[in-house]
Amino acid sequence: MQRKAYVPGVAALLAALLAGCTGGSPDSDGQDDPKPGGPTSTAAAAQPGKYRTLPEPCGAVSQSTLDSLLPGIEQLTDEEAREKAYEGTATVTYDTDRKVGCRWKAESATATDHLLVDFERVVSYDNTVSDEDRAEEIYGKKEVTADLPAPAASPSDSSDSSDSSKTPDAPESSKSGSKSGSDDGATGDSDSDGGSSADADPSTDPSGDPSASGASGSTPSALLPRTLDGLGDTAFLDDALNDSKQRTVTVVFRTSNVVVTIQYDEQPATTTDVPSSEDMQDRARKLAGQLAESFSD
Repeated sequence: MQRKAYVPGVAALLAALLAGCTGGSPDSDGQDDPKPGGPTSTAAAAQPGKYRTLPEPCGAVSQSTLDSLLPGIEQLTDEEAREKAYEGTATVTYDTDRKVGCRWKAESATATDHLLVDFERVVSYDNTVSDEDRAEEIYGKKEVTADLPAPAASPSDSSDSSDSSKTPDAPESSKSGSKSGSDDGATGDSDSDGGSSADADPSTDPSGDPSASGASGSTPSALLPRTLDGLGDTAFLDDALNDSKQRTVTVVFRTSNVVVTIQYDEQPATTTDVPSSEDMQDRARKLAGQLAESFSD
């Protein structure tokens, strides 16, 4: 019996047909399923921070600003010593791309002043958390540590609350009588909006003495530690006076993924003197504003 010849072309055709039957389904449009952990199965990586470098800290503060914060520099008669005081001393750091700082010190006849400026560029190592969000976390911890007092109620808020608690049909005479009768026992409550309660308790007044505010008529409540508006993305100010009458004013603000800390303290030559809370806060805030503007350039 004669065998039929093997036809290679037919075999190739059958192989092609079989491959088509076992290939991807028509709905796949020729695309393979993504592999676990592949680019199409993971969430988009968080955006990197705006700032990739930090300023040179000892050159970040102008000479005129140092003259204002550290009056003792101008009183130095030795030119070399004065120049060295202006230069400041860089803080120890192991990664100048991430954290840098500078310290200055000056002594005068009446006080010794110190200034510290610190820059921290935050980098998140979590692809799901942006550098900016991580910087906000670090800033938030600093604010919590500062333990800022709750904002004082404004006079208008207190007035509205008082009005809402009054009985609408109460005679006017009974209202006035009630008020006059409580003057002796509730002076602290009635004066809390004006800051008198802070005067009564020195521990809540950063100056420790209302006369140390540095300006007549200024209310101590306006000088209490607080959050600040118009400085970076978010900011706060702390003010502390220790037993030796050394005052430390700290301003911290965040701009994108950079957290800036300014620490300014003054130790008077005698414990009978109290550094002005108003003056020190004003100088520290001006420096903070200058540094914030340098990041926006």
